[in-house]
Amino acid sequence: MHQPPLRLYVDSLYTSPYAMSVFVALREKGLDFDVVTLDLDAAQNRTADFAQLSLTQRVPTLVHGDFALSESSAITEYLEHLYPDTPVYPVEPRQRARARQVQAWLRSDLLPIRQERSTLVVFCGQTMPPLSPAAEVAAGTLISAAQALLAGNPEYLFGAWSIVDVDLAVMLNRLILNGDSVPAGLVDYAQRQWARPSVQEWVNLPRPAL
Repeated sequence: MHQPPLRLYVDSLYTSPYAMSVFVALREKGLDFDVVTLDLDAAQNRTADFAQLSLTQRVPTLVHGDFALSESSAITEYLEHLYPDTPVYPVEPRQRARARQVQAWLRSDLLPIRQERSTLVVFCGQTMPPLSPAAEVAAGTLISAAQALLAGNPEYLFGAWSIVDVDLAVMLNRLILNGDSVPAGLVDYAQRQWARPSVQEWVNLPRPAL
């Protein structure tokens, strides 16, 4: 069945980890799509046209024919249902549930890390001051959880690559690329995910000077 075209709205600096997650999922599935950038500093996501299109006025927003959807994990789930031949989530129910748990946790917790290690560190090479005590606690939580999930040093979280590997690597790289202390095994894991062609494509997109 012919599917309508796909259009992905992302931030103009290409620094949203959530836009990156959807971009990578689309690339991994081999789907054709257009990318439209919005300048969030200029509030282009608050225009009447985009507000009419996107319920939450956020990026990423995926437009598929006459259907528009925001929130990255909702988008990747939608793509997974429509295009299941190349999965980006584990197929086994318990592993899939765990994958969604990790995704939800990375998006809803660890706020001090996200505040003190913005993705300008990850994608634009910025360096931030030492972590506050609260962020040190959050970093410890992240590292402990990642080590538990990756016990035995597997290449991927769930046996085979999934989009959650990218999400976890982004969070780890907030620390690693700033020069914060992260165990060598987790550094190796993050670098492995970063080397993936779909990830490198996003990382190497041309960004305007800040």
